[in-house]
Amino acid sequence: MDPASRPEQPSAVNEQVLTSSGRSVTGAVCLRRFLCYGSETSTYNTKEHPLGIENALSLMQFIEGGRGCEVVEEIKRLNSEGHTVRPNPSLFALAVCSQHAECKTRQCALRAVKELCRTPARLFTFVQYKKELKEGSGMWGRALRRAVTDWYNSQDGLSLAQAVTKCNHRAGWSHQDLLRLSHMKPTNDTVALVCKYMTKGWKGVLEVYGDKEKSEDVQKVFAYLEAVEKAKHSTDELAIIHLIEEHQLEKEQILTNHLKSKEVWNALLKEMPVVVLMRHLGRLTADKFLSPGSPDVAAICERIQDETALKKAKTHPFNILVVSENYKRGHGKRGKLKWEPDCDVVQSLDFAFHKSISNVESTGKRFLVAVDVSSSLSSVAHGSSISTVAVAAAMCMVLAQTEPDTQVVVFSEGAVVPCAISSDMTLMQAAAQLIQSPGGSTDSALPITWASENDKTVDVFIIFTNNQTFGRENTAETLQTYRQKSGTFSKLIVCWMIGSSLAIADPEDCGILDICGFDSRAVDVIRNFVLDVI
Repeated sequence: MDPASRPEQPSAVNEQVLTSSGRSVTGAVCLRRFLCYGSETSTYNTKEHPLGIENALSLMQFIEGGRGCEVVEEIKRLNSEGHTVRPNPSLFALAVCSQHAECKTRQCALRAVKELCRTPARLFTFVQYKKELKEGSGMWGRALRRAVTDWYNSQDGLSLAQAVTKCNHRAGWSHQDLLRLSHMKPTNDTVALVCKYMTKGWKGVLEVYGDKEKSEDVQKVFAYLEAVEKAKHSTDELAIIHLIEEHQLEKEQILTNHLKSKEVWNALLKEMPVVVLMRHLGRLTADKFLSPGSPDVAAICERIQDETALKKAKTHPFNILVVSENYKRGHGKRGKLKWEPDCDVVQSLDFAFHKSISNVESTGKRFLVAVDVSSSLSSVAHGSSISTVAVAAAMCMVLAQTEPDTQVVVFSEGAVVPCAISSDMTLMQAAAQLIQSPGGSTDSALPITWASENDKTVDVFIIFTNNQTFGRENTAETLQTYRQKSGTFSKLIVCWMIGSSLAIADPEDCGILDICGFDSRAVDVIRNFVLDVI
């Protein structure tokens, strides 16, 4: 079941303190923030920082207070409901719980490993966190050995074969390491076959299984691993294509040399999810696999515009915008890969962006989105490599079309001007509404004051700015005054699109959030904040 469609479960860790000024930040809020994006503060930063005990104080307070099992349940809940925008904080927290002196906390954490470490990469990351957290004593005790063994044994052989051949090592660990250290004993024949492959390679598999009579399930796994091996060593392009099509092999299982073939890419693209396909458009164009006006371009464009596929992918329009803007730029990160953007592909991405807006689920809140035009919006947003005007315009369009009660304004020193953003606008037209002659200084309290003076009832203020100053008014105090007047616990989100360490939020007020930079994860952080998840 898709996380967005699951009914949300009550939080195991729940504390909410009411004060005269509203809701204050509690240990439970700090914990959920940490599990969501890796920081207990009211600031989400697009730059990910290393995780450590020193920035997980609320996590430690809950565990030391005998509530470790509740923490594990909270980790599981936030993951199952799709609220964790970064996976590593949850894995770090799980590793901390698994190291604790209390037996119940350790047991709860290790039982959750196979549920939370859904991929080999996450399992490797969890084990590495345990290694970093260990204090003097060895980490490979009976409990961890059992948890790792259960991870492998809980999967069917074919799924395990697919997973381990796509990701063999990460974070300094390999499957061979984990199998050796956990003293792995397979509980069924198909898992035993995969374990033999991981420890002894294909040669070891042939020695044991080559001439042996095999059950139907074992034969399927054997044939899959054989296909992976053939793909590694074959120089016959037609053979590679046949293996991809027959066994649904993926890009990670194909050697780099084979990825220079247009026909091999065509075979891979047949089953490739549309979101993954979009990420490869630059390479496909650079390597001349997509020639202007060719049937290949037409086929790619048809897939990108497939509304059913877009709905199934459940990707946010902002993610598609990032792909689109990067593709239009004509080069990859640091300019290593260059291409001439295909106009048909560009149009298809624009179409996909607009169509995916209808897939965004409304929160039912009343929004005031304010864009600061006191400075130029031509800068590049930290974290997404696209212009800040594109970020602001896209978010205005999404909110205006998905949230029925949304007001968009632009503001500069001393002036707030309503801005009409309609559903039939292109991104460029929406951006044009936001591009005005800059002047003056930023005063982030202005939109709140304007809402108060015009008797606007707002649940969530979202401010987009390129400036790095707060203005003359204390924005947090202005928000408190507005709350008292309107009788609404209004929230405030300030998006410092080119800032890396700015903060306006009152650390004691759980209704204010700072976002430094702007990336695809910021979209989910905003939604979590609006819906009281964090």
